[in-house]
Amino acid sequence: MKDLNNLLQPLDYTIIVGYLLILLAIGYWVSFVKDKKQNENLFLAGNSLGWASIGLNMWGTNVGPSMLIASASIGYTTGIVAGNFAWYAFVFIFLLAVVFAPRYLHARVQTLPEFMGKRFGDSTRNILAWYTLITILISWLALTLFAGGILIQQLLGFPMWLSVISMVLLAACFSIAGGLKAIAYTNVFQMLLLIAVSLLLTVFGFMKAGGVMEVYNNTPGEFWNLLLPADDKNYPWLAIVLGYPVMGVWFWCTDQSMVQSVLGAKTLKQGQLGVNFIGWLKILDVPLFILPGIICAVLYPNLKSPDEAYITMVTGLFPTGMIGLIVVVLIAALISTIGSALNSLSTVFTMDIYVKNHKPDASPAEIVRIGRFVNIAGALIAIFITLAIDSIKGLNLFDVFQSVLGFIAPPMSVVFLFGVLWKRTTTRAANFTLTAGTVISLGIGVLYLWVFPSAEYPAWPHFLQLSFYIFVLLATLAFLITIFDKNAASNERNILDYTNLAKPSKDVWILWILLIVVMVGLYVFFNGH
Repeated sequence: MKDLNNLLQPLDYTIIVGYLLILLAIGYWVSFVKDKKQNENLFLAGNSLGWASIGLNMWGTNVGPSMLIASASIGYTTGIVAGNFAWYAFVFIFLLAVVFAPRYLHARVQTLPEFMGKRFGDSTRNILAWYTLITILISWLALTLFAGGILIQQLLGFPMWLSVISMVLLAACFSIAGGLKAIAYTNVFQMLLLIAVSLLLTVFGFMKAGGVMEVYNNTPGEFWNLLLPADDKNYPWLAIVLGYPVMGVWFWCTDQSMVQSVLGAKTLKQGQLGVNFIGWLKILDVPLFILPGIICAVLYPNLKSPDEAYITMVTGLFPTGMIGLIVVVLIAALISTIGSALNSLSTVFTMDIYVKNHKPDASPAEIVRIGRFVNIAGALIAIFITLAIDSIKGLNLFDVFQSVLGFIAPPMSVVFLFGVLWKRTTTRAANFTLTAGTVISLGIGVLYLWVFPSAEYPAWPHFLQLSFYIFVLLATLAFLITIFDKNAASNERNILDYTNLAKPSKDVWILWILLIVVMVGLYVFFNGH
């Protein structure tokens, strides 16, 4: 098969350039012509989100170009087993709805660091601000740059370092021209287009392969099992059952980007219905995002890298012109994520660390100057992290994503579970877990991914099992610190009062029971092969 960058025709390049110019023009109009007060009101609408907005916003945050490329990659190599990362999530989405959301909304907080500040005090809130910076740098910025770098590599043949720098510069150009606001305005359209493209890929792929049964008959039987044997080298069932919950609690219950929509709910019931809605939407992840990779394994079995599966399907099944449109939407959405991550990074550092702790009387001009400096510094740090991620050997894109997230998750999962479920948990235990626990977790991650890479040192357990072991270690330490903390009584004043906590309504319970029945049915059906 010829190089992917040779498959783009002049019409595709024309559409790519034209689309980017249109976005820049819309960005200029939004930033310098349209009434700015109206824009502010959009973001200061308060608690006004209904269940549909909450579900779609959460799914939109979760479904990005990085996920499309990575999901097709893992589908190409292992089948639907990666569907566990979408379908097993319903357990932790349920946990968000019935355990965490009532407490978040009862506490009337805007951010999760603020919630933990009410629970454990300002010291924990300050540490969480730094922790948030680390997670934004790694999970939202570096991993998105890595996925974007792979896309640019495939399309233009650039080396990774040049691809990543190009992405950062492109994001900077949009930011300067106000283009990121344009992408924010067009993000709903872009998300719907990406979902439609994935649906068409699945349909066109089945048609070209000769139908559903042809694809089924030309793939290994284990491709259609969600739970694989304990000795499977890719995703053994024990690793998924034990390890994914650590990541699931962190991502679905404690990550600000995911929980933000729930915090903006009109009422608790709307928040819980919205969270239930994303549980149903997550069912679509397997047919929309993983199936194209499985079909690609049938149609194009000899790819140089499984990470090429998504773009190979696009270039192989879609006509000239449409390829260019899809590529530019992928790039624009990646730039949007990069720009949003840089903006979040500068906001958290400037407001939660610099202004709050160092210069409360900072002038607006100084705040803007610090914010720009953090943007530049964050971009440079993210480039180096991305190049480090690129040096990881023996893992495809999806595995890189999940392994990196698996080492970020344990400290936050421990702190929030203990903070919400155990009244006795002390500030000292929480702060130790967030500081020393993060050093332990990320340190083991560096050893696993770079110093003694698992591809060369097979004695390592699966990264999901490793994430579980780290979680157990940190939970044990948090428990022991709390038990032996002589100042435990002084923490009582920080405990939030949940005596009048609202209970889920009958409607909410009925919808959750229905979803649980459907999910259990899917697991039974996809484990009989």
